Parts: sequence; structure tokens; C-alpha cells
Amino acid sequence: MRVFNPKEFKVVALRECPVPESMRVCVTPEQAAHYWRLHVVGFPYFDPECECFVVLLLNTRRRVKGHHMITMGTLDTTLVHPREVFRAAVVASASAVILMHNHPSGDPTPSVEDIKVTRDLVKAGLVVNIEVLDHVIIGHSTQSSLRELGYCS
Repeated sequence: MRVFNPKEFKVVALRECPVPESMRVCVTPEQAAHYWRLHVVGFPYFDPECECFVVLLLNTRRRVKGHHMITMGTLDTTLVHPREVFRAAVVASASAVILMHNHPSGDPTPSVEDIKVTRDLVKAGLVVNIEVLDHVIIGHSTQSSLRELGYCS
């Protein structure tokens, strides 16, 4: 018979992601996309040929505390669950988050699934009192904001 022993956990930072003073506050889709291009693309596990879902963690003054890569999907799909999205936000004591993922096709137009996931995560954020400020979809040279399109309210 195998004995079950619980574990003690700790959260550790993987690396520092220095940002210029002008980027410390992140409230616009352009600022979020700039952060993505500075730090997420350089992540060792990032694969531009797959959809990658990242949550940007913000404090009460909307300053970037860090980011967490939630999942890497396939060419056109990624599996996202509120438990994973908000785990890092709760541990980091984030006040708000910006959801982000890329479209390997280069076209940042949101899919029906993107809109559904966004609405589900906004509702989940209300439960844990962590505001979902936006869901930014990154294309090759542009981005799409689901808040600006009316899907984050």
C-alpha cells in the first residue's frame, strides 16, 4: 500500500523581465502587445507556430507585476481553464489581469471560441475579485482587443 504524503509548495520567479518606465503601467492593448513582443516571444518555450496563452498580472495601480504562460496549444486551438488562469493571479496577489494569446496565422481577429473563453474568464474573475481588463490577441504586426470590441464588459 502506497502512503500519500502532501507536499509543501513555493512559487519562484523564473527570470526578470525589465521594462522601461513608460511600460510599467499597462492599460492599453498596444502596451500589452509591446510587453508580449519584449518578453513572451523571448521565452524559451514560446513557439510562434502554436497558440500560446499568457496572463499579464497587474497590481492595483495597473503596474506589471509579471506574466505567466498558461498553456501552449496547437496551430489553431488552446485549452484554457479559469483555475489555471487565476492561480498565478491569486498567488501573486494581482488586482487585475490582461489575457493574451497569439494567432499563428497572423490574423488577430477573434474567433467564436476566443469570445466565449473571454466571457467565461470575465465571470470567473468576478468571483475571485480579480478584474479582467482585456483579452488581447496578437497577430504578426497588429493586435485585437476584445475589450474594445465589447466582449470584456
